[in-house]
Amino acid sequence: MNIESNMAQTFTVTQLCREFDVTPRALRFYEAKGLLHPSREGTRRRFNQRDRARLALILRGKRFGFSLAEMGELLDLYDTDNTQVSQLTRTMEVAGRRLDAMRSQRDELTVAIEDLQKQMDFVAKLLDEKKND
Repeated sequence: MNIESNMAQTFTVTQLCREFDVTPRALRFYEAKGLLHPSREGTRRRFNQRDRARLALILRGKRFGFSLAEMGELLDLYDTDNTQVSQLTRTMEVAGRRLDAMRSQRDELTVAIEDLQKQMDFVAKLLDEKKND
């Protein structure tokens, strides 16, 4: 398959839902938010390779905890800057803040897990003592 025919390839809602394990409702939501731009063939929506790539980025951003507004901004920057310098610079800024937040959450969870484990150990010891009385 050459590059031109690969770029002209389209995908149905069903195909993208299967490939990315999302619901048709999710695709409609991303379309309503202006993140995807399928063409229409009557009542059917057809997604092109660009939409497919955008969906992959949206889902990756979602997994990392990026907001839809952040994802929209990053995707729009790709369209306005052929060099991608603006998009990559902004991606590093957004990703850096998100990474800091994730590390902070991880640290808070580590402390909470250790505290809960200590409490459970204490309660287990009390329970053993009461059973042996």
